[in-house]
Amino acid sequence: MITRRRALAGLAATPVLAAPSLLLGQGIQERTIRWGHLNNTDHPTSFGVKKFGEVLLQKSGGKMRVREFAASQLGNEMQQQSAVRGGTQEVISASTTSLATVVKDFGLLDFPFIVANVGQAESLILGDFGKDLLKLLPEKDMIGLGYWGLGFRNVTNSVRPIAKVEDFRGLKLRVIPNPVYLETFRAFGANPVPMNFAELYTALETKTVDGQENPYAVTLSNKFFEVQKFVSSTNHTYTQNIITVSKRFWDRLSEQERALMTETYQETRDYQKDQTRIASEKALDELKARGMQFTDVAPAELGRMRDAIKPVVDKFSAEFDPARVRQFNGELQRIQAIN
Repeated sequence: MITRRRALAGLAATPVLAAPSLLLGQGIQERTIRWGHLNNTDHPTSFGVKKFGEVLLQKSGGKMRVREFAASQLGNEMQQQSAVRGGTQEVISASTTSLATVVKDFGLLDFPFIVANVGQAESLILGDFGKDLLKLLPEKDMIGLGYWGLGFRNVTNSVRPIAKVEDFRGLKLRVIPNPVYLETFRAFGANPVPMNFAELYTALETKTVDGQENPYAVTLSNKFFEVQKFVSSTNHTYTQNIITVSKRFWDRLSEQERALMTETYQETRDYQKDQTRIASEKALDELKARGMQFTDVAPAELGRMRDAIKPVVDKFSAEFDPARVRQFNGELQRIQAIN
């Protein structure tokens, strides 16, 4: 009893100098967290992973380490997603497109032209709709820490500038293997070709496909400017990644360790968001400096593109839970009114 009293007295006398998360105690173990993604190490995704790792290491007193596997080292997204669900990989920065194969409702975020700017994209995923989607992941053996926005997707090709809908006609464009993307570019008059990302550079180089669509930073990081001539500001989809944790791994964590993971995401999210913005701005300038011809698509022509794919949105909306679609459309109306 005397020993216990002395220990308690010592604790009471100790000044609290560290952040609360550093005082969570003995529930923090030595852990290596394997984090995989598709992008290169000069991409904002990689910057975000590194920052997350730095902060988590500090918060955990050097015990919880993130080991990054960039550039598809652990496989494509579907393979990594399977590994995360099975517990053989701890974390993946997963696209909404791949997650939609497991939790269908994430596919709503891939609808074209649903947001017109970054503010609208942020409001959509930070509101009730975005939060409710994350709540669907645990039953599929995943935990969603939150979202990382990776910017608007824009079309590049090696044939001609794209300034209007008619310019898509006949172009072979690689798209994400996703029905919404396929139908969208068919509606534009293009010939969409579903293809894994790791195969894309070679396909562009050999003219298997004429072009592709990705955020500017992805186009730059993967040196597509070497095999593409034209880039256009189609801004057709805003790419969201989900920081997805294996539920099997999560269930092995202590309450303290889970708190550290959550805190670290919250504290590093703005950093990753800023890196995405900076990279997008710099990437476009660099692509032009590397010889790509840029076409700034006029608002009226973007409106025509939006009109062209309305039947696609209507078609795929009918495949989702009507209540979820109503929530989705209600959120869009709300954010469009204020952003």
